[in-house]
Amino acid sequence: MIGRSAIVGSPVSILLSRNTDPGNCTTTLCHSKTINLQTFTQQADILIVAAGKPHMINKTDIKPGATVIDVGIHRVPDANSRSGFRLIGDVDPTGMEEVCHAFSPVPGGVGPMTRLMLLKNTLQAYTWQQSKNK
Repeated sequence: MIGRSAIVGSPVSILLSRNTDPGNCTTTLCHSKTINLQTFTQQADILIVAAGKPHMINKTDIKPGATVIDVGIHRVPDANSRSGFRLIGDVDPTGMEEVCHAFSPVPGGVGPMTRLMLLKNTLQAYTWQQSKNK
């Protein structure tokens, strides 16, 4: 796990290391200031990146066959775009298909799943609240 935020990095690291199924992962929590970060990223079978640094990870940082999940999202200027900007992640997608077993890109990776789970949890909370009001 690269990223130590209270929203993504720390909770994901804890969830992955819990004594549950799924779980029981040996996790290493790194961040943008970790010395020799590549030493850790090249050992990871699953690399989740939520460090807040655009394209800080590239294909040379990845262990061949790893699964990479990019959680970071950045709005960068793009004169060729109709909106004047484009979205990129913490992982540079160039050449990832050559190295990774699976790659969750930005945009189109965890964002749609995050919105889906938010809607699901909202519906569950509403249903629970309605059952308490009866």
